[in-house]
Amino acid sequence: MKKFLAIGVVILSIIIFSACAFAADTVKIGHSVSLTGGASIWGQSEARAVDLLVKKINAGGGVLGSQIEIVRYDNRADPQESVNVARRLIGDGVIAVIGPAQSGNALATGPVLERAQIPMVVTTATNNYVTVDQRTEKVKEYAFRPCFIDPFQGTVAARFAYDRLNARTAAALYDVGSDFSQWVTTYFEEAFAERGGKVLAKEAFRSEELDYRAQLTKIKELNPDVVWLPVDQKVASIAARQARDLGITVPLLGTDNWGSPDIFDLGGDAIDGSYFVNLTDASDPDIQDFLAEYRAEYGEEAVLPNPVMAQDALLMIVDGAKRAGSFDGPALVKGLEGITDLKVTTGILTIDPTNHNPLNKPAVIQKVDVGKKEFVFVEKYQGQ
Repeated sequence: MKKFLAIGVVILSIIIFSACAFAADTVKIGHSVSLTGGASIWGQSEARAVDLLVKKINAGGGVLGSQIEIVRYDNRADPQESVNVARRLIGDGVIAVIGPAQSGNALATGPVLERAQIPMVVTTATNNYVTVDQRTEKVKEYAFRPCFIDPFQGTVAARFAYDRLNARTAAALYDVGSDFSQWVTTYFEEAFAERGGKVLAKEAFRSEELDYRAQLTKIKELNPDVVWLPVDQKVASIAARQARDLGITVPLLGTDNWGSPDIFDLGGDAIDGSYFVNLTDASDPDIQDFLAEYRAEYGEEAVLPNPVMAQDALLMIVDGAKRAGSFDGPALVKGLEGITDLKVTTGILTIDPTNHNPLNKPAVIQKVDVGKKEFVFVEKYQGQ
């Protein structure tokens, strides 16, 4: 009997040791992403891109001797759900979180992960205050990003409007319920004024409203040279149709959340020939290998820009861990702050430790060509 008990103890010890060894050889990284709802077209592509890169990293030996395991939850592009996702990821024992993509969700998520000392590397959240405290202007220790920020996006749009479209007056139609829409409108107005232009009106609507005719009628009466639409592709398409129906013929200018394939069908001729700022362009030489790999793996095109920014975020976390030699939160932060000349999917990335933003991240201007159902590269602006 004692012999059988001894054998049982040995077997149990082997099982426990094996389980511990397996746990030690796996590192969990969270992914907070919108897999359902209006933003899912980007979120699903983002998830596939992360999985594709994880497969390559793990095949190459992983990071610090550990294989990466992605723990992913659907945040539904909702701030409260993003907070819930963050709490679940903390409970799952992740060492860092990729995402969220939307600024409002990132702003809601940040404090939760900060308290847990878990770094958050957002993907396309461009609001300036994702990584910097709005009251103190001090950097948020655990928040990072690989993308440009809204002050730069608004400035690029204003420069393009004034210099290339020869606009001297503008009017804005923006979402008062969106932090992103409000802030980037402020940055556009300031940069446009600095160049000599004037924003004649800022007409607001509330999220989920679909009729903008009253605001657009006021804009039409002012006869601006350009209409600024810092909204998503659905709202931009509806607003474009209503604007054209009212007789507004001037160029429409938007932001990086226009870049969805469904804008072609939603907007039709009304959105054709409009311009918007984006984080990258499909013709960028730096991302051609990624686009080919994604196409070969999934049999479809990646929906830019989220997939490449998510890969950049993951590469930042991996490089930060290697620099730190540890997965511990405070050490990982120091590693992330030290990122210099890192080769990522979109090019070369260096993090500014004073604000946790990338240095010299470029922006592009694209034009909507409904006839060909494509976004046409127009101009590139070097980073902030």
